[in-house]
Amino acid sequence: MSKLPQPPKPQQKKPAPTKKKAVIKPAVKKAAPKKSAVKKVTTKKNTSKNNNSPHPWVRKIAGFVFKVTLVVVAILLVIGIYLDTVVRNKMDGPIWDLPSVVYGRVLTLHPDQAITISDVRRELDVLQYHKVRSPQRMGEYSASSTRIELIRRPFKFVDDPQPQQHVMLTFAGTKLTSIVDVTTKHPLKTLKIEPKLLGMLGLTGNEQRIFMARDQFPPLLIDALLTTEDRDFYQHDGVSPLAILRAMVVNLKAGHTVQGGSTLTQQLAKNLFLSRERSLWRKVREAYIAVIIDHRYSKDRILEAYLNEIYLGQNGAKEVHGFPLAARFYFGRPLEELRADQLAMLVGMVKGPSQFNPWRHPDRTIKRRDLVLMLLLKNNYLTGAEYEKAVSEPLGIQKTPKIASRQPAYFQQLQRELEQDVGDIYKSGKGLRIFSTLDPVSQQAAEQTIAVMVPRLNKKAGVKVETAMVVVDRQDGAVRALIGGSRPGYAGFNRALDASRQIGSLAKPAVYLAALSQPHKFSLATTLSDQAIVLKGNKGTSWRPRNYDRKFRGQVPLYYALAHSLNVPTVNLGLKVGLGTVINTLAKLGVNRDEVPRLPSILLGAFNLSPFEVAQMFQSITNNGRKAPLYSLDAVVDSRGRVLYQHQSHIEQVVPEQAAWLTTYDMKKVVSQGTARFLHTKFSSAKLAGKTGTTDNNRDSWFAGADGREVGVVWVGRDDNTPVRLTGSSGALRVYADYLTRRQPLPLNIGWPPYITTVKYQRAANGSLQFDCNGNVSLPAWDNNGELKAQCNDSQPATWIKHMFAG
Repeated sequence: MSKLPQPPKPQQKKPAPTKKKAVIKPAVKKAAPKKSAVKKVTTKKNTSKNNNSPHPWVRKIAGFVFKVTLVVVAILLVIGIYLDTVVRNKMDGPIWDLPSVVYGRVLTLHPDQAITISDVRRELDVLQYHKVRSPQRMGEYSASSTRIELIRRPFKFVDDPQPQQHVMLTFAGTKLTSIVDVTTKHPLKTLKIEPKLLGMLGLTGNEQRIFMARDQFPPLLIDALLTTEDRDFYQHDGVSPLAILRAMVVNLKAGHTVQGGSTLTQQLAKNLFLSRERSLWRKVREAYIAVIIDHRYSKDRILEAYLNEIYLGQNGAKEVHGFPLAARFYFGRPLEELRADQLAMLVGMVKGPSQFNPWRHPDRTIKRRDLVLMLLLKNNYLTGAEYEKAVSEPLGIQKTPKIASRQPAYFQQLQRELEQDVGDIYKSGKGLRIFSTLDPVSQQAAEQTIAVMVPRLNKKAGVKVETAMVVVDRQDGAVRALIGGSRPGYAGFNRALDASRQIGSLAKPAVYLAALSQPHKFSLATTLSDQAIVLKGNKGTSWRPRNYDRKFRGQVPLYYALAHSLNVPTVNLGLKVGLGTVINTLAKLGVNRDEVPRLPSILLGAFNLSPFEVAQMFQSITNNGRKAPLYSLDAVVDSRGRVLYQHQSHIEQVVPEQAAWLTTYDMKKVVSQGTARFLHTKFSSAKLAGKTGTTDNNRDSWFAGADGREVGVVWVGRDDNTPVRLTGSSGALRVYADYLTRRQPLPLNIGWPPYITTVKYQRAANGSLQFDCNGNVSLPAWDNNGELKAQCNDSQPATWIKHMFAG
């Protein structure tokens, strides 16, 4: 049998206490309590320690918090490093992509210049100089009947910067006789008047601004801004706890938010680096960035950035940023010239440009402005008298919000030249300064003319018409004004540049110029046939040119045919000269020969040109045959003052001076005796030259005119090429005449070229002129060898002279 498991032995179950009690002695029993007492004391101390030490879960939380804190600090440190990099990348270089600023032409004055006192006064008015009794500040002038005293604004011209200058201009008739520096009493050889700001070009997104350095800002503007927005700016470190507490108290008292606690540095941080969302996290980032900015940069650098960055209004789809641009937007003047009340208005708008829009909320804006002025008074930046004067001023803003008047047609031409001459650099956001040739006085006059005349022409034509106008400097080809349509301020199809239309009788001066370039064959007295003719074409077609009045005069002198725009004599003359010669003459004057077909009808303008191309042609003729290619871009200067482009004139004598002079003389006859007599009745002393043009069925009305200063070309018609019932005289000529009432013409006095002399003729019964030393008709002639003058010493003229006048 197997054995059952044995139970444990009994002695193993004996409890230990029983055994211990048997061996403990009494003496030991007495000592035991002492030991026990000691043990009890020790136990009590340990118990106390255990009770004061944290429980395990407390230690865990503390450890967790410590680790989280380390992580947060590390994250903040990383964020700080990142934000510091972002701030430096933005602030160490150019902060903004600055637009290219476009200026008009620089008016340069010099003694003996042909310019009237009214011309200079209008220039100053366009540049928004203030007329006063006695100029005391830059941008002010006074005027009498013969003198103008002004304080010219400082400006960085292409070649050199010039400070403000106090000068006196003296005039006599149509001349400037002297320029004197009022301060030094010294006469000046020249005086440059700063150009008008026309607008901006370039890739700038929705933001517009004009950068200005910190030291150029008016001190009172800085005082007003800091007093109103951040009085502790130069003391705090980017964030001002005191300002936050002060704002909290004010807001609690008011029951709503009336004051913010953000410093200028925080506002700059928000505007440059953050979105407009309202959240605690954004405010934390704003404060963090503000501290970094304040640590990295000087207070003046921060203030400069703020003054150029702050949003101050809306110009259509574009945002107006910075005080310099805002000054021009609201007041049309440079920031440096604003009064205390105007500076206070701008500072007041920092709180909310829409809320304090002076055009929409003038009363609210004045109240806010006056609050800023009161702060200036309380802080002793204004005296009591200055304060009272400032609060009594009206807002003084422009009638309509604008930075510059719009000239979209001109800017199209300017951009074409920029791309051709300097490429796309003007779009790079580098803040270039572009100097153009636009004359703000001429452009303003042209725009006013179109606004007045188009409704009149619509009524006269019975339909809505379009128009275009080009005005260029007669001598150097600079484009002074450009109108692309009946609404000059709107961009769209540019008819001045791109409308290619038949030019009609505007082609005739080139035909007569081609003839007069051959002095042994033709003169102003040459007899032309004015009788019905029929010209056969290659395909059996025939052409019967007729005069506009359907009459024939038999024989007429050459000068008469052009002055009265007779078609038949012109065709006869052109055929004698030769189509090839006429086309070559047109090409020399600037016309693309590919646009001129070799057909007799071109003699009456049956080919297409744009108004811009016509202006080039007439500039060449009226400048004694010296062609100056038309241009609108004068110079480009970078932000450091380096000249990137400078226009160089390439004026070329393209046709004989004498022939061009005689043609211009005959165009003066157009005004004094011919189809443009209306001009003579208004401007007889100006000795204008001009030519009317009308195409078949009155589809196009043209006029080209010249005074001593400019050549102007006007076109009137419809885009669909339907008739407008207007001739050159009843349409385009009236537009040009209205323009001259606004832009007073200078006399067209052109000196006689060599070998031009006066020759006398006798008018025959048939209307022709016969050479006669004792005749009663005098005309200039190109006497190349002095033979005409010599013949008057003989009884009979030479045979070749007889032939020249016989026609």
